[in-house]
Amino acid sequence: MATNNTPTTTLEGHLERVTYYNRDNHYTIAKLRTAATANLVTVLGYMPHPNAGEALRVTGTWETHARYGQQLRMTSFETMLPASIEGIIKYLSSGFIKGVGPKTVSRLVGRFKDKTLEVIEKDPGRLTEVNGIGAETASRIIEGWKSHHGLRSVMQFLQDNGLKTSHAVKIFKKYGKEALDVLRDDPFRLAHDFPGAGFYIADTIMQNSGIPPDDPERVQACVLHIIRNLAGEGNIYVNRDRLIDRCEQLFGIEAEACRTAIDNLAVAKEIVIEAAPADPGKQAVYLRPLYLAEAGIAARIKALLSYPVTTPGPDRHLITTEILHKLAIQLPSEQLEVLENIFSQRVAIITGGPGTGKTTLIRSITAIYESLAKQVILSAPTGRAARRLSEVTNRKAFTIHKLLGLRPGEEMVEKDRDNPLSADVVIVDEASMIDTFLMFHLLSGMHISSQLILVGDVFQLPAVGPGNVLSDLIQSRSVKTFELKKIFRQARESTIILNAHRIRRGKPPAIKEADVLPELTDFYFVEQHQPETVVNLIVELCMQKIPDRFAFDPVNDIQVLTPMHKGVVGTLHLNQVLQEHLNPNPITLRTAGQSFKPGDKVMHLINNYQKKIFNGDSGTISDIDLKNGIVSVNYEGRIVEYDLSDLDEIGLAYAITVHKAQGSEYPAVIIPMMTQHFALLQRNLLYTAITRGKRLVVVIGTQKALDIALKNDRPGKRLSGLYHRLQ
Repeated sequence: MATNNTPTTTLEGHLERVTYYNRDNHYTIAKLRTAATANLVTVLGYMPHPNAGEALRVTGTWETHARYGQQLRMTSFETMLPASIEGIIKYLSSGFIKGVGPKTVSRLVGRFKDKTLEVIEKDPGRLTEVNGIGAETASRIIEGWKSHHGLRSVMQFLQDNGLKTSHAVKIFKKYGKEALDVLRDDPFRLAHDFPGAGFYIADTIMQNSGIPPDDPERVQACVLHIIRNLAGEGNIYVNRDRLIDRCEQLFGIEAEACRTAIDNLAVAKEIVIEAAPADPGKQAVYLRPLYLAEAGIAARIKALLSYPVTTPGPDRHLITTEILHKLAIQLPSEQLEVLENIFSQRVAIITGGPGTGKTTLIRSITAIYESLAKQVILSAPTGRAARRLSEVTNRKAFTIHKLLGLRPGEEMVEKDRDNPLSADVVIVDEASMIDTFLMFHLLSGMHISSQLILVGDVFQLPAVGPGNVLSDLIQSRSVKTFELKKIFRQARESTIILNAHRIRRGKPPAIKEADVLPELTDFYFVEQHQPETVVNLIVELCMQKIPDRFAFDPVNDIQVLTPMHKGVVGTLHLNQVLQEHLNPNPITLRTAGQSFKPGDKVMHLINNYQKKIFNGDSGTISDIDLKNGIVSVNYEGRIVEYDLSDLDEIGLAYAITVHKAQGSEYPAVIIPMMTQHFALLQRNLLYTAITRGKRLVVVIGTQKALDIALKNDRPGKRLSGLYHRLQ
């Protein structure tokens, strides 16, 4: 197959026939009759609405298929519209414009001659000059032309601006026939609709158009882009001075132009400016939705706390009797003390490390409330966490999104203050994963008389989204917090749990150093200094050592967790190596720098509300239709199909980042820790990684990297105002 170093080839010719065309993603396989040699060449790739007979200039790279021989995989193409009157008549008569027959075509060509296509494309208002063509027919011709050429025009426009044409399908899906007008006239709409890539597409287009770098529209877009990026790093706001400095550094925009842009964005209510929470002498700049969400959390918490709990909770005797009857367990004094006090709290938090009994308390609270005929709803931030909560409680648990009917992609939510949840108690597990937006919607969807209990390990990594909600709630002391410190007897038998608590306190884990796995235990540290050796050892552990010793499935039971994507021991390289060794299936679909095979372990990377698959959901590729470019993924019995334009939403998951593993547990985890990961070596990251392993943890790397992580208990602090608002 072609590699990144393969030279490109450009061919001109006409489409002899279309072998396959997928109307959903425009994937095409066709035969091109070349103009130079009259040979038939198989071309494949994205080509919207291909028609036999049309002239094309195609650029791509050669591939050799085991069955079909040499093929040209298109990276771009250009429609070569016919110049002769005969060619124009044939082209317009091909049927791509519905309702336009031979008579209409004849009239058009009779009026505009060899300029017919140019008039339709550039001056369609003149179509009514033709006898027999009224406004309705002219509109049909214009719409048909736009529909046929719209996506192609978008691809060509991106290509002319030095941008990847792979963006075209999603842009056209979003804006339809207006896509090209958006790109030309309002490109910075993309910055809002396609976070990340959209800004750079828009900025490239704008700069290529000759507009000055300090154009007010561009400066405002740059300011918003910086704020959104910082929000993507977890920050609720940015200090105004820092925002201006970054605008100068990143985009070469003078400070005064940045100040003006910030003020204008505030007037337009895109952003909110107020005194910085931690330093009233400075100004904080918020994206307006984040400001409203954070302020809304504080207001709603205060409102809930102001509503008194009038029903007295059960006494210790009733609690003990009920728990013994329903759960057949006797609770230790620490747990009983929590239960004696928690029922009188409108909002409460239960926090603690692994093995301290958080799940037991959830089961106990649920059992007691049910005995009092109270309606309890169990929930968690992610599908994985909700499924785990359901398994350990033997009760139905919902994701917060599903519970609220929250569909951000459609900008709507079913449960809010006007239509709140009908529940006496809402218990949320893995609360450290709740970001600011999600907490705002959760609180807004609760009745003022309901009780909220948040359960989570505050020492884990914070939510992927913006904010530091659980930590801010605890530190503000506005919400009653119960911290569990005592480790259950059964948990004390686990070296994993004991080491997790040592790491939490900054102490080195109790480890058995070895080159392989000598004696049977559940926690190992393997000293290795060379990244390539670490990779080879990970492969050996996954393929042989762990399955032979612990009878684990190499793909489904073992998860490699690494701090970062790049580098020899990053997810990108590890996934390629592990796929090669763990999945020998010869069927391979290569696209967008990735290769997928049936049997691959994959992870969905963004929230897709149409497919009802969310960021972090894991599945297995059940089938690949190479001809149609369709990948089918099995998510715990539910099959979801991806076409070629959607495949950037999934990635191989033999190795994933520690952040992506939040809320999940695996029978065995392997954690490479190297000094190359320096920027991400943090105590809470190591702690989170280790607590993902249920029965086996293997840390591979250097003692120095381990020491760096243990000492680094001051990871980059997120800028959040919730703590101050609650106080």
